[in-house]
Amino acid sequence: MTATYTFDVFSSLDGFGAHSGHWGGKLGGYWGKQGPEFLDRRLALYEEEQRMVFGANTYRAHAQMLVSSPEESEIHDPWVTRMRELPATIVSSTLQEPFDWPDATLARGDAVEAVARLKEESEVPLRSHGSLSLNRALMAAGLVDRVQVTVFPVITGQTGVDPIFQGAADFDLELLESRTLDGHIQELIYRPTLHV
Repeated sequence: MTATYTFDVFSSLDGFGAHSGHWGGKLGGYWGKQGPEFLDRRLALYEEEQRMVFGANTYRAHAQMLVSSPEESEIHDPWVTRMRELPATIVSSTLQEPFDWPDATLARGDAVEAVARLKEESEVPLRSHGSLSLNRALMAAGLVDRVQVTVFPVITGQTGVDPIFQGAADFDLELLESRTLDGHIQELIYRPTLHV
């Protein structure tokens, strides 16, 4: 049986995965809009047994943020701590083991081939948080089963960085689930199909 692969990403309404400005009085991944429902939902998603999949750039960013940020920052929210406890596969041709991640393994070579193999071999679902270029390639290859987009109520026309789907192929999306968290954050889960 093939493991389900979920591409999990945070987004501004205008499609950016991060920002360079000060939202909510600080830098951060939630644009200062997080609330208790959002944080509880994230923890519930990550409490399930699964394997994380990261590209080299996202792994480096996660590892650096976790090491350099104070314990009381949002970087160490309970769901992030749980994510770091999950087994991870890092797809890279440049990184070397060992990793600053408790249970991480390296997958070398072509990313599409590596993840296709992982989907066949994994006994648990796969999830990737971020890893934009990796996941665009996996979507084009038909390996992403679900795209989970959490849309924060902001437009980051001036401060947006990391356009999530820039350069991606065209896809039709079937909405599988949707929910509103804290009255203003939208979580949308889609099944992508390459548009031909």
